[in-house]
Amino acid sequence: MFRVAIGQDSHRFTEPNENKKLVLGGVVIDGYPGLKGNSDADVVLHAITNAISGISCVNILGKRTDDLCLNQGITDSAVYLKEALATLGNKRVIHVSISIEALIPKLSPYIESMRRSISGMLGIDANSVGITATSGEGLTEFGKGNGIYCTAIITVKDEDGGE
Repeated sequence: MFRVAIGQDSHRFTEPNENKKLVLGGVVIDGYPGLKGNSDADVVLHAITNAISGISCVNILGKRTDDLCLNQGITDSAVYLKEALATLGNKRVIHVSISIEALIPKLSPYIESMRRSISGMLGIDANSVGITATSGEGLTEFGKGNGIYCTAIITVKDEDGGE
């Protein structure tokens, strides 16, 4: 059996005086402000994590990540994604499609690095990680350069063929 779920996340950019790195899909992108949030605020990994929660019905972003971040000091969104993957039981992710809306940075130079990073975290081939990016033509806060928005759609397969 196959299942499909969607997840999304968005964050505003930090102020210029804040010293936070921009991380997208587990890749550090230098020269741009980071995203506001208690964690590294990786909207790509957060969107994937939320999509996994749509399959497992176990919300990771919220109480569980608050404990990891605020009580244990773990701000790496890859850890949150790993927590979400552990809730899938006998299901495994076989494909992810990601759409990112941002005016800045221009993401095309980073897409291949993000695909490789995400495929490694999910344990799938990089050719099963699709990433598109758009500026949104300035119609939203993200298209105006105030932050980054991400949507992720995942496909999972039951390993034993059951529900």
